[in-house]
Amino acid sequence: MIEKAHGMVTTLIPLTLYLAQAIGLYLILLGLSALVAPGRWRQVFDEFAASAALPLVTGIFAFVVGAMFIHIHSILRDPFAIIVTAFGWVVLIKGALLIVVPHLLVRTGAWVLNYIRIWAALMLVFGILLALAGLTGTASIYNIVSLKGLPLHG
Repeated sequence: MIEKAHGMVTTLIPLTLYLAQAIGLYLILLGLSALVAPGRWRQVFDEFAASAALPLVTGIFAFVVGAMFIHIHSILRDPFAIIVTAFGWVVLIKGALLIVVPHLLVRTGAWVLNYIRIWAALMLVFGILLALAGLTGTASIYNIVSLKGLPLHG
């Protein structure tokens, strides 16, 4: 018998919850880093922008990570899984843009640095929400299929 899930969020597979925890922790660490040492972010950005190799290597790495992420988690069956899958697509697209048109992302990054504390706070909040949802959520076909009427296949 399938029991009704009582977590913060319900999704179809446990992998969504695990990835949400990892993404959440990643965003929390980035947010804390930007709040604690915003000057370091400026220094890293300046070195990144001045280099021809760093955007290319970073873009290749991000593209591969995004492609692998999408390959293992391309699930569009429930809202939480869509959010987690979207993260993989964002990483893949960012990697592709860094490979092809790095100057566009460098220009955007320069603008973002002007608001680093706001971005840090947003990363922290979103990271905490994702991590909590991943830690307290449940993977249950019952809530998603029975209560929301979503099909299992196709």
